[in-house]
Amino acid sequence: MTGVFTHTSPTAPYRGAGRPEASYAVERVIDVAARQLGIDRAELRRRNMIPASAMPYKTGLVFTYDSGEFETNLRRVTEMAGWSGFEQRRAAARRAGKLRGIGIASVIEIAGGPPGIPMPEHAQIRFAGDGSVSVMLGIHSQGQGHETSFRQLVAELLGLPPGRVRVHFGDTDQVFHGVGTLGSRSISVGGAALTRAAEKIIDKARLLAAHMLETSAQDLEFAEGRFTVAGTDRSITLVEVARASLVPARMPRGIDLGLDEGATVSPAGPTFPNGCHVCEVEIDPETGVTRVVGYWVVDDVGRVVNPMIVKGQLHGGIAQGLGQALIETVAYDNESGQLLSGSFMDYTMPRADDLPFIETATNEVPTPSNPLGIKGAGEAGTVGSLPVVMNAVNDALASVGVGPIDMPATPERVWRALQM
Repeated sequence: MTGVFTHTSPTAPYRGAGRPEASYAVERVIDVAARQLGIDRAELRRRNMIPASAMPYKTGLVFTYDSGEFETNLRRVTEMAGWSGFEQRRAAARRAGKLRGIGIASVIEIAGGPPGIPMPEHAQIRFAGDGSVSVMLGIHSQGQGHETSFRQLVAELLGLPPGRVRVHFGDTDQVFHGVGTLGSRSISVGGAALTRAAEKIIDKARLLAAHMLETSAQDLEFAEGRFTVAGTDRSITLVEVARASLVPARMPRGIDLGLDEGATVSPAGPTFPNGCHVCEVEIDPETGVTRVVGYWVVDDVGRVVNPMIVKGQLHGGIAQGLGQALIETVAYDNESGQLLSGSFMDYTMPRADDLPFIETATNEVPTPSNPLGIKGAGEAGTVGSLPVVMNAVNDALASVGVGPIDMPATPERVWRALQM
């Protein structure tokens, strides 16, 4: 063992945890290979993509990809970005004294892992006497919009108005088990547990509804929050059953009162969100300042529960990756070792004016790993934005014969590269 003493601050990944770094290394190497081989960078990626017909695909390492249409992602995003017409835009920028570059990155990540031993999650659904629903989850929310997504999911599963559903997160007095929010697992694993709990609610409610309607449970059909006797207009809502379930006189003997069901689910395996990003940048050679002028992404996160929340997750992840690629750095004085970026007055963070309008699209390829077909979206934006931004920067520099630079492509670093 080797121990090292240092005065510098420890650092750790905070979004993506290994996947952005791996994608960065792979996608930078592919760009270098494409230049040496004289092959279009998008075309080189396309030639080496795993076809959808090969899914599930054993990689030869520890991963088996669940599903994906990688070539579709690439085709759609290059069309969105106008990849084939870029050289005309580059020429126009050069006439204006700017260096323009375009980058592409086709990435895949893992969510809801680790492989072989995915972690279980618990969900509980409890009806109150007024017909409202409380949902207890081991998952926690730190601003990802889980309240909306899980409320929407319960409303769809049980056919209820979303306003009837209250969601409670991470309360160990109410939830006996839960791993929590990490690794883009929340909606795929927590949603699977919630789906099973909802199925148990419907199964029990079916028995109670059959008693109330004086029919056989097998003759009842459930849809949009209502049990209907097949072939008739006789029906009763789930809310009516829930209210009656707490009145002993209305319930059959031998069945516990109330509708209160929980489920702990361990997923069949992790999921593999994937996507293709294209970024276009413009560099001012006089100052080294890089401006992102276009960003496009087609992402496959499986079934999309709430499109607005998925888009927000992608935007946030892209912003974080762009920050690391272009401006964020922990700086120390070379002589004294003094930290120079010890506050947000000195440590540059990406802001709204650092970003262009981000055009996103989804390619929904459901996963067989959970009953909802969801793959996870929390880290997908960052996984692709690190390599695609730097590929675009280095493409711009290569247009004037400057060799590749590494992150962060700060104005000083870009300017110095251009002076060599």
